[in-house]
Amino acid sequence: MAGNELHETARAIVADHKGILAADESTGTIKKRFDSIGVESTEENRRFYRQLLFTAPGIEESIGGVILYDETIRQATDDGTSFADLLASKGVVPGIKVDTGAHDMALFPGEKMTEGLDGLRGRLDEYRGLGARFAKWRAVITIGDGIPTDACVAANAHALARYAALCQEAGIVPIVEPEVLMDADNTLEVCREVTTRTLHETFDQLYDLGVDLEGTLLKPNMVVSGKGCPVQASSAQIARATVDCFLGVVPAAVPGIVFLSGGQSEVEATGNLNAINRIGGPWPLSFSYGRALQASALSAWAGDAANAEAAQAAFAHRARMNALAVAGEWNAELEQPVTA
Repeated sequence: MAGNELHETARAIVADHKGILAADESTGTIKKRFDSIGVESTEENRRFYRQLLFTAPGIEESIGGVILYDETIRQATDDGTSFADLLASKGVVPGIKVDTGAHDMALFPGEKMTEGLDGLRGRLDEYRGLGARFAKWRAVITIGDGIPTDACVAANAHALARYAALCQEAGIVPIVEPEVLMDADNTLEVCREVTTRTLHETFDQLYDLGVDLEGTLLKPNMVVSGKGCPVQASSAQIARATVDCFLGVVPAAVPGIVFLSGGQSEVEATGNLNAINRIGGPWPLSFSYGRALQASALSAWAGDAANAEAAQAAFAHRARMNALAVAGEWNAELEQPVTA
């Protein structure tokens, strides 16, 4: 894929206030989701559930891309249409998770290093043949006593840049995801400082390895208070800190920023995204949510095929709420259930 095609694909994913459904849960993660609703995590149940999401009527108005998992990109609908082809037929760009997970970083207690570069070139070629047009790699940055270290931030940024270069060589748009976790007891200000450091190093590494920024998407955390912090920032404070942080370190050439939800509830993630877009910036500020798009749908489905339509309606509603948030046009009253 030439540079222009990479640029066009990146822009298409976030065009018209659309965002990304992260349906790339690993087999272990999706089992936890299914356990929460008492459903056995068989390959067929996983396939049925993903089919339910991907065939929900009208989602292409709010969803511009879907991140798949290795198992999922090889699966098909009941009529034999591959999921990648189904999505592409709706104008939704199929993507693929390519990292192999975050593991303990050698010699750096409490810190993680994402693996998966070995053999990546060959896997990317195969995934492109299966229909993927973008990819995702997640780096994990932990806040704690004396961490993150510069070494951890640099190592993860370098891996992200190497992954991004390999993607672009294969004609695939890389989503660069350096996630500063929100699990500690840190303040909003500490999150902003760590996020700034992380993004600064990431873009330095992308530049050094010749990655074409116009053919990438950034998937960062919002700047938030740690879950254990006694003082939780408001949506307005989160929005201001996030936009100010990004204005200082994210080049305007990046065609879109797609936020991860990072453990926020569905409505919380939508509300914060809306507040961010009320301020705005030089890039589309969109979403790439997993749980924050799927929690209601998963609960409505509960493993019963008879509930498929209700689950699809719940998913379509969440997608629409987030598209409105990207436009800065969401409000809490839109969340009230519609009565007949």
